[in-house]
Amino acid sequence: MPSLEYAAGADLPLAAVVRLYDAVGWSAYTDSPQTLAAALAGSTRVAVAWEDAELVGLARVVSDGHSICYLQDILVDPRHQRTGLGRQLAELVLAPFAHVRQKVLLTDTEPGQKAFYEALGYRQAGGEAADDDGGLPLRAFVRFDA
Repeated sequence: MPSLEYAAGADLPLAAVVRLYDAVGWSAYTDSPQTLAAALAGSTRVAVAWEDAELVGLARVVSDGHSICYLQDILVDPRHQRTGLGRQLAELVLAPFAHVRQKVLLTDTEPGQKAFYEALGYRQAGGEAADDDGGLPLRAFVRFDA
């Protein structure tokens, strides 16, 4: 199993990050590696998973630390998907925000995404009516804790 740890987003090797984002098909992020690097550096918390020297997972949060926590990204290399690594990354990156009541995220409309986030305790915002996405390829999820 890959090893999990917190990382300073600014200290992650950019080539490893770009490789991971490319591996999951998130080319909108990799089209501008410097913007991706700045986004990671500006994240409140970043959790990563390494297998040997290869970055195989990453999760990041943007938060005010008190009232809201935005789960921005969870990426798992396709070779490690459906192994529990995504759940472990989510739990690790969110742990410091247990006291924060509102946790939100946006994701695409791929059915596996919905099942994954619901398994983490998130509910789709707007209920089942939200499946009518109005032409946007996004779903919004929310979780209220405490």
